[in-house]
Amino acid sequence: MSDIKIRRAHALTPKHARAAAEKMSARLEEAFDMQFAWEGEVLRFQRSGIDGQLTLGHKEVIIDAQLGFLLAMMKPKIEQSIHENLDKIFGGEKKARPRKAASKKK
Repeated sequence: MSDIKIRRAHALTPKHARAAAEKMSARLEEAFDMQFAWEGEVLRFQRSGIDGQLTLGHKEVIIDAQLGFLLAMMKPKIEQSIHENLDKIFGGEKKARPRKAASKKK
């Protein structure tokens, strides 16, 4: 088995973080026919070849998943997809924007 462990900071309230996790699970359920179930602040998921959980912390989301033999070969692509979904749904890390120089009036 191959493991995926992803830890990502977020700035959402607990209510909004749970709603974001629900949105992510709905997308994955539709795309990959996965089963999801809440146990407190832990969203457990599984389907043939994958078993894992998404844990909602106060300021972070943690994903732990175990991939079966066949999906282990696709681990990099699966990790990339998880990161993209986390960025879209929980918000990616914001990059600092360059400040505009103040114009001087004469």
